[in-house]
Amino acid sequence: MPIPKNYTPQVRLSAKEKAFHQLQRWIVDGTLEPGEKVTDVDLAEALGVSRTPVREALQLLESQGFVEMKPGKETKITLIHPDDALAVYPPLAHLQALAAELAPPLLTEAAIAEPKKLPPQYETAFKEERNHDAAELDEQFHHLITDAAKNPYVLQFSAVLQLHVRRMKYVFFNRPAAPKMQSAAEHWKIIAAFEKNDPKLAAEVMKRNWLRPMEEIHKVLKGREQ
Repeated sequence: MPIPKNYTPQVRLSAKEKAFHQLQRWIVDGTLEPGEKVTDVDLAEALGVSRTPVREALQLLESQGFVEMKPGKETKITLIHPDDALAVYPPLAHLQALAAELAPPLLTEAAIAEPKKLPPQYETAFKEERNHDAAELDEQFHHLITDAAKNPYVLQFSAVLQLHVRRMKYVFFNRPAAPKMQSAAEHWKIIAAFEKNDPKLAAEVMKRNWLRPMEEIHKVLKGREQ
């Protein structure tokens, strides 16, 4: 996919930060496609920055597993392999389950009200086939819970893994409605566990909520590979 020419830079960020965040976004949302070759010259021109911050941003993205760099040869966006789902989902599921276990004692009634607003919007988005909106609402739900756990390490490592999952999610969110609505039902169960102050139940449902779609996404990616 061509590098966008109408990019509007974010304010109050260094050139390196601007390049990093925008390139990361383009990779995650598929603007820069898996396997696509990129050059720091083209990216610098598209972003309106010099080549140095672009190279630094690409090095950070390589450390996160989003690009592959061969000095003097090529830089390309990493491919999505079927087994990536089996590698990314389990650690993320455990981190999210830990967040769900840590959160209940810290959640006030007002704090629970925030994630409680999201499942109805999530269900409506699916019914109206607004898949991207549904994906964003799902991420908001999980982010609120991870943030509520008040553990910066869980938050930090979950964030990177979730970016990799987001690259795969467009596959999942174009599948039939049954697993999607099942995910919404699990969100309600997590909220119910919070209201009962039941950390164990919240963790169990949260873990299941992440691991359940793993096999489906793996199958879809396998099918694309054939």
